[in-house]
Parts: sequence; C-alpha cells; structure tokens
Amino acid sequence: MAVQKNQPFLMYKGKPLVRSGDQLYYGSMNDPYVVFMQVMSKRQISGQTAADKVNVQLVRTDPDAPVEEQMLQNAVRTGIYDSLELGRTWLEREQQ
Repeated sequence: MAVQKNQPFLMYKGKPLVRSGDQLYYGSMNDPYVVFMQVMSKRQISGQTAADKVNVQLVRTDPDAPVEEQMLQNAVRTGIYDSLELGRTWLEREQQ
C-alpha cells in the first residue's frame, strides 16, 4: 500500500495520533511536548489483539535539550485508552 503525501493524521481530542508498529506519538511536533507510548505487551480479546501494558512518556520536542531533560513524566498503564487519557492530561497541564 502506498503512503499518500499530505494525508491528514488520525486525530484524538484535537491532537494528532501517529502509530508505527507498537509505538505511538500523541501531539504535534511543533509543540514543546508530545506523548510517546510504547506497547509492552498484548492480549487476546474476542479473537482480536489489544494492547495490555503501555509505557507512557511525556517528552520534549526540543532536539537541543540535554538527554537527561528529554523525558518529563513516565508511567505504565493498561490499555490504549487509559494511556491516551493520561497523556492528554499531561499535555494539557504543560500548556497552561
């Protein structure tokens, strides 16, 4: 399948959500922070594969920031929905 240029991103509550395999980014790279999520384990639910444990991180988008200051928050949640809601909350707090 060919990737179309200028294809709009999937949006979740007004912010872009981009997935590549078991990694997801939530937020705009033009903002100071984005949420990085990595699916650590999966489980079967009614014949479908769903994320079980997800590592959630609030990270800076500034490439010049020192490595030790790149990650601001880190947590593990169960499921994508809980992970997205935590990430959304972190982004909202940082924007205030």
